[in-house]
Amino acid sequence: AIDAAPLSAERFRNRLDVSRENMERLSIYAEQLERWNARINLVSTASMADLWRRHMLDSAQLIDRLPPQAAELVDLGTGAGFPGLVLAILSDLRAHLIEADTRKAAFLGEVARLTEASASVHLVRIEDLEPFPVDVITARALAPLPRLLEFASPILEISAGRAPICLFLKGAKWREELTTAQKEWSMRANSFASISDPTGRVMVLDKISRKESSP
Repeated sequence: AIDAAPLSAERFRNRLDVSRENMERLSIYAEQLERWNARINLVSTASMADLWRRHMLDSAQLIDRLPPQAAELVDLGTGAGFPGLVLAILSDLRAHLIEADTRKAAFLGEVARLTEASASVHLVRIEDLEPFPVDVITARALAPLPRLLEFASPILEISAGRAPICLFLKGAKWREELTTAQKEWSMRANSFASISDPTGRVMVLDKISRKESSP
């Protein structure tokens, strides 16, 4: 069961067995988020009351879903860096953070610098991104699943030799989104209950290809 009380940094650390060094880096991230969010709209003000659950834990739960050999990920529409920047801090992956908003990109660059995260910020609309090969594609609260697969498609295509996977954090409508997506896309889909949100799911997708359209 998910506790109703806000998750403290200490309980977050204990739950995921985060090292002291990485906890310090995530705490810097949290401090910067609070500072910047007062000036620009990075995340909802209401969610800041439970920052360690709503943003840090929500993102960090993907650690267990990363393929062992994965080296690079791309986070589509990263916003305030969730989940991509959290994963860059907690794992050895290099994260490419895709964000079209100049101020959000400035925030991401500053947090990556302060935390020494292995992350690159790409100030570009997803549709205009020059695709490059990665092992993992992530997204959170960005778009319905069919749209996410459209966004991911050029990257999946160029990454084919690396057997890429998609890790998408989805809400209560995940099942109907999957049903809609499967009309146009063939994929192997697994989903897992979110540890941060009782209505949420972690969707793990691979072997993704567009279905041949009927003549």
